[in-house]
Amino acid sequence: MRMKFNKSGQLLLVSAASLLIAGLLTACSTLTVDFVYVTSSLAAGPNSYGEVDVMEVNSESGFSHRIPTSPFPSGGRNPVAEAVSTNFTNLYVVNHDDNTIVQFAIGNDGKLYPQNTVNTPGIFPMGIAISGSTLYALDTYQPLPSCSPASPCSGSVAVFPLSASGQPGAPITNGDLTYWPLALPGKADIMVPTAINVLASGSLVYVTAYDSSVSPTVGYIFGFSSAAGVLTPLNGGAPVVASGTFPSAIASDPGNQFVYVTDFSKAAVMSYAVQANGALTEVSGSPFSAGSQPTAITVDSSGQYLYVVNSLDNDLMAYSIANGSLTRLGSYATGTQPDAIVIDPSTHHYIYTANFLSANLSGFQLNPTTGTLINTQNVPYGVSAQPTALAAIPHGSQLKQ
Repeated sequence: MRMKFNKSGQLLLVSAASLLIAGLLTACSTLTVDFVYVTSSLAAGPNSYGEVDVMEVNSESGFSHRIPTSPFPSGGRNPVAEAVSTNFTNLYVVNHDDNTIVQFAIGNDGKLYPQNTVNTPGIFPMGIAISGSTLYALDTYQPLPSCSPASPCSGSVAVFPLSASGQPGAPITNGDLTYWPLALPGKADIMVPTAINVLASGSLVYVTAYDSSVSPTVGYIFGFSSAAGVLTPLNGGAPVVASGTFPSAIASDPGNQFVYVTDFSKAAVMSYAVQANGALTEVSGSPFSAGSQPTAITVDSSGQYLYVVNSLDNDLMAYSIANGSLTRLGSYATGTQPDAIVIDPSTHHYIYTANFLSANLSGFQLNPTTGTLINTQNVPYGVSAQPTALAAIPHGSQLKQ
């Protein structure tokens, strides 16, 4: 027997169904706590055009999945680094093979809208950092014609001012140059930069690099003070400290007190105390043991915990921090060859690693009391290609501007 309804009853059912659907949509929207941006290269080779996956993070479980319109073109070939603006309204993607940085506006739904593209002064940009209205870009080599892949020279740092809308302006000049060189004074050694970090205060910038002209290589940290984006080299332009053999990643704590650097060759983490003049002093007990070939590092928002990605061991190591000294808490399996890490900026309770060879993300929930990790729901999370970098924004942050 089929039940029959009069017209008013049908209207009531339609209304109830509409309210139910609206409620579900609202609930789904509310449960999205962050958007994570994952850069990837489509394929190996000179025509490796890149893309950006947009992942939304569930607030209750940390579960992450791509939004329906993802991925988006990265605007160039071989994207290797990215950063979000301080107000979370723009994403900047570094395309290594095109010497470009592409600005994307971020929609309220996490979608990306390309806005502007700028060329870096040098060759093969590979790092980026943002502090307030200033963008710092790291080039592998200084500009042509003095340098080229066939005749390489040391790397350099370029500084771009950002407008109120996030558009990069012309690079700030350094005398007759549009960049700050990285080199050992009085020597023709080839200094290859690997990573860049700006302290939370925005007043100090540190760059890791290694001297490729010697074997084994020798690592260094260069330092700059920054005033409205104008850099002043510390220590007369010489490195502020020697740092292992192959420094691969750098991070600092939210209190501007310590800088941490991974050594790819020595499976270690170096810890440095930041002095008032910007000099770095190695912390007692440093270097601290890491896994094989560490490639990425981050400090949580409380400054109590540090996390290191080890690419050869396929794991993530957790440490507690006490006055810059590190104590290992445990190691956690990731996908194959992890190369990037990010902590969700909304709750600070979820950590994701980009796993290059397995083409996915690993997810972990951080215990804020102990610093230990457990897997998030239904890991790993697939992405469209081999991921190279991660960045994240809180959901709805654009609405608060």
